[in-house]
Amino acid sequence: MKHIIIIILAILMFSCKEKTNTRTLENGRYRAELKVTDSLNLSLNFEVISENELHVFNAEEVIEVKAIEYKNDSVYVQMPVFEGFIVAKIEDESLNGRFVKPSLNRVMEFKAERGNDRFDTVEEPDSNISGNWETVFSPNSEDDKYIAKGIFKQNGNKVTGTFRTTTGDYRYLEGVLNGNQLQLSTFDGAHAFLFNAEVKDSTMTGMFYSGNHWKEPFTAKRNDTFKLPDANQLTYLKEGFGTVAFSFPDEKGNMVSLNDDRFKDKVVLIQIMGTWCPNCLDESKYYSEFYKNNKDQDLEIVALAFEYVKTPEKAFNNIKRLKQNVGIEYPVLLAQYGSSSKVKANEKLPMLNHVLSYPTTIFIDKKGDVRKIHTGFNGPATGEKYVEFKKEFEGFVGELLKK
Repeated sequence: MKHIIIIILAILMFSCKEKTNTRTLENGRYRAELKVTDSLNLSLNFEVISENELHVFNAEEVIEVKAIEYKNDSVYVQMPVFEGFIVAKIEDESLNGRFVKPSLNRVMEFKAERGNDRFDTVEEPDSNISGNWETVFSPNSEDDKYIAKGIFKQNGNKVTGTFRTTTGDYRYLEGVLNGNQLQLSTFDGAHAFLFNAEVKDSTMTGMFYSGNHWKEPFTAKRNDTFKLPDANQLTYLKEGFGTVAFSFPDEKGNMVSLNDDRFKDKVVLIQIMGTWCPNCLDESKYYSEFYKNNKDQDLEIVALAFEYVKTPEKAFNNIKRLKQNVGIEYPVLLAQYGSSSKVKANEKLPMLNHVLSYPTTIFIDKKGDVRKIHTGFNGPATGEKYVEFKKEFEGFVGELLKK
């Protein structure tokens, strides 16, 4: 896999030397496919707005992509925030190439052609799956099993929604129900997710694919009263610890800790995250806006980034890209590089019972006491749950600021 990535990058660098007969993308809507297995593809839609801009669609989400370069008969598309990129040869009415994630040595075959439909509609749906579904992933493995809540809306064949888990949601899913066959997908430059399932009566049996490197089965049953565990009860301070302590570098090499003057006598939110994490991106967008509107009210936010890239230079480059794309004004510190392991993350924050999820937020009051720890993030793809989260979050922080 490393050799494939090296070859792709070498072709790009060589192509930069010649600019003759350069082809560009033609405006219009495209249907793209990423090869998951020899017989299975993940479908998605994008629209070329101009030769320098395209939009990727996932249900209500629109990802604006403006880092587009052309080299001879090929195009290089860098997804915003995340390191994943697409490199493809431009042919008459199609694109053929690869989706690459360099730091993880992952490559997926990519192709695209003009088209409007994410997935083909071939027959009327047997049912309407709108509503809530109690879900179990890897149900036959005690070590890997985890629960989730499927939240779906269906209009004809078209289905949108997401799966909420105890550690976050699977973001904007979009697809179709043909007869009793459900197909859902999302692509954001970090993750390429595909869910296939058979729907029968009020049950689902299916398979979840993450790119071409991971898959696991899942089962679900309709249950409109199903609730996940309280996200405020999953992570907590170990007995004997009264607060949180850390000291990590910022992009200038300065060591930052909670003992610094900027945090004294203020409400502090500690965001445990990674620049590679889509749920963390959703949370960072919300926190960034909240911080801009409230930073004059004795409030500070500090993010601790746990990065899988191999060097601190690459990690800080990813942090810089995230801050610039989102407009983050609060410090993002490098807590770890070379691995995003939650076990290793817990070694950096030994006062916690565990680091269960990226993201996790620790709420500290003006006296320096931990008042709450929230695991995961209910992003905008969760609809009403996202609205509920924002209301709870703003109310709780507002109360801390008053004291």
